[in-house]
Amino acid sequence: MGKFFEAIQPAHKTFIERQHIFFVATAPLSAGGRVNLSPKGLDCFRVLSESQVAYMDLISSGNETSAHTLENGRITFMFCSFEGKPNILRLYGKAETVLPGSDAWAIYAPQFNIYPSTRQIILANIDLVQSSCGFGVPLFDYAGERDIHFEWAERKGADGLDQYIREKNLVSLDGLPTVLGKQGKYQ
Repeated sequence: MGKFFEAIQPAHKTFIERQHIFFVATAPLSAGGRVNLSPKGLDCFRVLSESQVAYMDLISSGNETSAHTLENGRITFMFCSFEGKPNILRLYGKAETVLPGSDAWAIYAPQFNIYPSTRQIILANIDLVQSSCGFGVPLFDYAGERDIHFEWAERKGADGLDQYIREKNLVSLDGLPTVLGKQGKYQ
């Protein structure tokens, strides 16, 4: 079952900062809706306080997290060690999407190295933290980050990225609107 905490502890923050990958899970309210589970890399996750985290979200083939959190806010982050001591850490909370140009963007964007393909920031208030053993997680060696996303984004250019967002990021797989689909320049 693991250990539960009401807030992110200093040891949790240190563990998070050492990880090269994390996973984000969200789900719609409908019983037939699809659960989304996405891996994230790069240096894009920040612990802002003992109860608040954020990650910089790049343009990608879907935008389920934005749609699900717009509908119900629920989000879970999972970090697991692939090297060293086995450990799994989950952060549970409520999230919202922060868009470029908003007042909140001016507050949170300086925490990140914003890229031309940065779509949004996902901001989450954490109300439960769980740590558990990672005995079943295999060991892997970190070989580095991939450049493929950035090469793709550069080839697309600003207009191509805007068009891609219009085609693939305004509605979830289940037909729920994303924040980009409800407001901003993509209305």
